[in-house]
Amino acid sequence: MSRQPARPGPDRHHDHGTWLVEFTGRVLVVCPRCGGRALVAPLPRLPAPKYFSALLFQPRRLACAGCGAVAEWTAQQRGAGLVGAVPGGTEDPFFGRPLWLQTRCAGRILWAYDEAHVDALADHVGARLRERHASPTMAMFARLPVWMKSADRRDEVLAGLAKLRALAGRSAPADRSDAAHEHGFRPRHHGSLLFRGGPY
Repeated sequence: MSRQPARPGPDRHHDHGTWLVEFTGRVLVVCPRCGGRALVAPLPRLPAPKYFSALLFQPRRLACAGCGAVAEWTAQQRGAGLVGAVPGGTEDPFFGRPLWLQTRCAGRILWAYDEAHVDALADHVGARLRERHASPTMAMFARLPVWMKSADRRDEVLAGLAKLRALAGRSAPADRSDAAHEHGFRPRHHGSLLFRGGPY
């Protein structure tokens, strides 16, 4: 794999309270059939959700352009509500497939959902000054592990993110990162529920 230069971040990064769920509209995963790159996205022709948190409840399709594999996911129903997916970790929150964008970095696994997620992380990691959001409880950047935010690791993490960006443009099974396997790094399900007024 040819190395790409790390994408430089801005001198100052302001956290606007971005949640990880905002990057779940497009998730690159390892295809369960051929091991190449597949895409997990909301079913076609669904209306855009009014709130980004609704992305965790939208029906999904896994599709591989390489081998034609297709699978669908729908949120489980609990009473009158839908049980939402839980983002985070090295497997996608809908099908549990290993993320395509994974690489070894600083003795850990660095991962992202898609190119936009990689770029957001690079902007934060590369910034020399980081301004936290007023309410950081669920904000993605505030919840990043310490090793990713360490100034001592900045260059190493940016190089890892550059590898992920390069991987996003590749799709063959042979292009799969040696880190793109199940690691069991998934959050516990917190049982989020959506009480909807009508069908998706």
